[in-house]
Amino acid sequence: MFAVELLVVLVALAIGARLGGIFLGIAGGMGLAVLAIFCGLAPSSPPMDVMLIITSVIVAAAALQVAGGMDFLVGVAEHILRANPKYITFLAPMVCYLFTIMAGTGNIAFALLPVIAEVSRETGVRPERPMSISVVASQQAITASPVSAAMAALIVLLTPHGIGMGQIMLVCIPATIIGCLLGALVVLKRGPELADDPVYQKRLAEGAIESVKKHKAQKVYPTSAKISVWLFLLGTVIIVLFGTIPSLRPVYHMGDKVVTLSMTHIIEILMLVVAGIIVLVCKPNIDKIAKSSVFQAGMTGVICIYGLAWMGDTLISAYLPQLQEYCKNFFQEYPWTFAIVLMAVASVVLSQAATTRLIYPLAITLGLSPVALVACWPATACLYIIPTYATIVAGVAFDSTGTTKIGRFVINHSYLLPGMVTTITSVAAAFLIAPLVLQ
Repeated sequence: MFAVELLVVLVALAIGARLGGIFLGIAGGMGLAVLAIFCGLAPSSPPMDVMLIITSVIVAAAALQVAGGMDFLVGVAEHILRANPKYITFLAPMVCYLFTIMAGTGNIAFALLPVIAEVSRETGVRPERPMSISVVASQQAITASPVSAAMAALIVLLTPHGIGMGQIMLVCIPATIIGCLLGALVVLKRGPELADDPVYQKRLAEGAIESVKKHKAQKVYPTSAKISVWLFLLGTVIIVLFGTIPSLRPVYHMGDKVVTLSMTHIIEILMLVVAGIIVLVCKPNIDKIAKSSVFQAGMTGVICIYGLAWMGDTLISAYLPQLQEYCKNFFQEYPWTFAIVLMAVASVVLSQAATTRLIYPLAITLGLSPVALVACWPATACLYIIPTYATIVAGVAFDSTGTTKIGRFVINHSYLLPGMVTTITSVAAAFLIAPLVLQ
């Protein structure tokens, strides 16, 4: 029966991935129904803690966006890139990486990609180079951001096992930066220069694209937009402090018990507070918060985690003893193979948070070491193998020169090489750093 039930899960994943968006979570719910009704598996508990953390973070990020904070960050990024255009292949991914960590969402890359494409073309740099690695860097940064949905999912799972947010960040930030820099180095001389590129020159000659224009003056942003960014960053810093220094967390006396406020509740409370202060101080249009692109994309992710994680937990819980018997020794002897599993699932699910919530419970139950659990996590950013992720498609669309592309065989696209180099390097670096942090 396990083979049949595993097939149900895989079919649900395949159908959900094919239709994409919110249907990924719906397909998980449909798969769960088949497991519960026709296969006789008792449903496990839905992942409520993860969903509530992500929802609170989404509300704060959406308030930041409507208050103009996201636009202000994009303006700062544009200034940095235009001030140093010759180094755009290294600067662009680092800017995407930094701003994704700050905002907790890769959606900020949508606004940065047109700027990267424009500055590259103005400078004569082949846009494929910075565009491809920038998209990959924004995906990797999610695993290093204290306010990302993926971090929320991982904290809920690892905190009971003595692994905190501070430790995760100390491993993943340097590891993913190393990975992104090496990915940028790999594409530094990729393809012919624009002056020698036949596709670009043909488009230019045919008038399919306009000649390079002088960029407009930098936009002036209202004070409220800048304040919203500082408020969001302050909330993020406080969360990191609570996650890094457990002694700062509030303690409550409940009868004979002394209870420390969990990081789950700290993140939920602080993100709602940040959202509330942004609304009160910066006065954005409240009605637009729930209609913003950040809110809609984030809630889509919540639904995906809801259905997929519930379905996956149900199957794993039903066969836990057998899975421990067959897989425990293998994963403990070859812990790096867990990264391959994460890469495979992430490339289909297209969500670091959903992949984390779907696969990590099994890894924890199988007894993977803390080092392996943290070091393999950057592998969840493998969203580029099948080129259907939103920022990958957007990168191709924004590059009017035609250098950023998806090949004839689909998988031979601009993002595969920098993506694989970045992911493998990040995981390898994390395996070197993690033993020093998780002693």
